[in-house]
Amino acid sequence: MNQFNPPALLRNPHVQSILNSIKLRRPLVARRAKGMQAAAASHIIDCGNGVRLQGYFSGHNSKPHTPRPNDLCILIHGWEGSSESSYLLSAAGTLWEQGMDVFRLNLRDHGSTHHLNEGLFHSCRIDEVVGAVLRVQSLFPHTRLFLAGFSLGGNFALRLAARAPAAGIVLTKAAAICPVLYPPRTMHAMENGLQIYHRYFMKKWRTSLRVKRRHFPHLKALHRTSGFHTIGEMTRYFVENFTDFPDLMTYLNGYAITGGALAHLQVPSLVIASLDDPIIPAKDLSQLASPACLEIKTTRYGGHCGFLQNYALTSWADRQILEFFTV
Repeated sequence: MNQFNPPALLRNPHVQSILNSIKLRRPLVARRAKGMQAAAASHIIDCGNGVRLQGYFSGHNSKPHTPRPNDLCILIHGWEGSSESSYLLSAAGTLWEQGMDVFRLNLRDHGSTHHLNEGLFHSCRIDEVVGAVLRVQSLFPHTRLFLAGFSLGGNFALRLAARAPAAGIVLTKAAAICPVLYPPRTMHAMENGLQIYHRYFMKKWRTSLRVKRRHFPHLKALHRTSGFHTIGEMTRYFVENFTDFPDLMTYLNGYAITGGALAHLQVPSLVIASLDDPIIPAKDLSQLASPACLEIKTTRYGGHCGFLQNYALTSWADRQILEFFTV
């Protein structure tokens, strides 16, 4: 158990989870990340197999294809977030201010990228993220390469770290903040916990699918976005109509990182998880494999990807990521 002791009014897990992404925090984060955002340039990344993803590179040296003596961190947002999410900007700004270049990657159909690929996003599309990181490594050579992700992005980061050596990615370290561990239990927690999270993600997902349909109107099965009452019902429909998975559980287990998924992990990796996370059940941490290179830090407080340490809403987790990468 690691020490993270926010003020009393910030100890509630829902306060932590909601304040992390609320509009109230955005101007505070934007001010701290001003230099990083001013240096950002958009890039369309060829991931192989006709897939394109988009992201923003913020470098202290803007010349392309130029080896840089400093480090690069690729950051991955959570489900229905984007490269502009407050928690991602906060982490990127912290790393950039300490001299690190950053690349904020948008997953398929996140941010304003629905038009780039006809196929819909789903959480088992790890190969294209591996392809994106491999391409970023080539486009922006650096002394060291790091990877950090939040929630579903943390899940992607750990799966990618496990695949990095075989893919030719020279990854120095990886960090995951509140990563999705065992998706069936995460889905159950969202459906049966405080309904603000369930409603939030359902609304965001429906909006994303409407945008997708505008770009690809021939995808007729996209017309059903309002007739579902739970994330489980909606996910089952899209698994059956837009993936090759035979059923919902096969799909959910396809991106679980519990069991032996991380058993052969070779890249030094850090998981930061809160025991009061209302979305990712902490009990699933015990089901992770235990390779020598995996460190797990748990906190009593923090909610889901919160870890806000004061009333200025600065992130304790950002500093932990920075310390892990620079030690």
